[in-house]
Amino acid sequence: MPKKKIILLFGPTASGKSRLAIDIAKKYNCEIINADSMQIYKEIKVLSARPGKSSIKHHFYGFVSAKDNFSVGTWYKLVSQKIKAINKKGKIALVVGGTGLYFRALTEGLVEMPDVPKLYKAKINPWGKYMLTKHYHNKHPGIFAGVNTNDLQRVYRAINVFEHTGLTLYEWQQKKNKKYFKKSEFIKMCIIPPKQYLEEVIKKRFDVMLKKGALKEVKDYRKKFIDTATFISANNIIGIYEIGLYLQDKISLPELQERVLIRTRQYAKRQYTWQRGQMKNWKTFKDTKYNDLLKKVLTFLSKT
Repeated sequence: MPKKKIILLFGPTASGKSRLAIDIAKKYNCEIINADSMQIYKEIKVLSARPGKSSIKHHFYGFVSAKDNFSVGTWYKLVSQKIKAINKKGKIALVVGGTGLYFRALTEGLVEMPDVPKLYKAKINPWGKYMLTKHYHNKHPGIFAGVNTNDLQRVYRAINVFEHTGLTLYEWQQKKNKKYFKKSEFIKMCIIPPKQYLEEVIKKRFDVMLKKGALKEVKDYRKKFIDTATFISANNIIGIYEIGLYLQDKISLPELQERVLIRTRQYAKRQYTWQRGQMKNWKTFKDTKYNDLLKKVLTFLSKT
């Protein structure tokens, strides 16, 4: 049985980590904590591949409305508190997901960023975004250092933080991180199946999502959120935009399936890249046969 109190399980989308997590939890008396930034939203269950009902306790799945802002800092504080509560009960916390930033915050700590008013939050077109970023870059060189300027939410965050603190996000990130746990408290694992295998799983999984009601889910979601002026992170969930086009008769079903496959494949590629760059000291498993994977993972945990 693991002597440590926190098990981390990272894997790309569709790699089977939710199923594996449940079997690990049954074996080692764990409670599962979500580390997937898209599975937090109440309104999107099917497309985010949120786990179904289980006898194992799951935390932080489908608990935030898409209309609400939710940051990695908020996740870090909530999850740290939950881990300590689970450990107090004599149980092991099993943190599962594919969002690398969440895992990095948990293992390396996070700077306590200030709460700042939101000056900008409206949706703008690509040209407007270009002009906005150009204006602020010319006015304050370095304001977007380390920021993905294709991500409008991150652009707004960078502007808001600088305007209210006089420091860039990068400068804040260089400050000493607040850590809630020691490195020795973690068991770190990744499941990294071959890309070709994963692509086949992704293709089949989207067909299952369609059968489970993904079209209706997006139709209902669009009625609530798609025309709001505020930028919503949940709009980035793969399939929402593409299904929207299909519902408007702008693309066919085969086109919908192909577009979702391409975007999901691109997302998985970014997750693989993150794992290679940020998780070099994590134990990796590449098995495609589930029983072999489970056996190896449980054997590894029994020796940790």
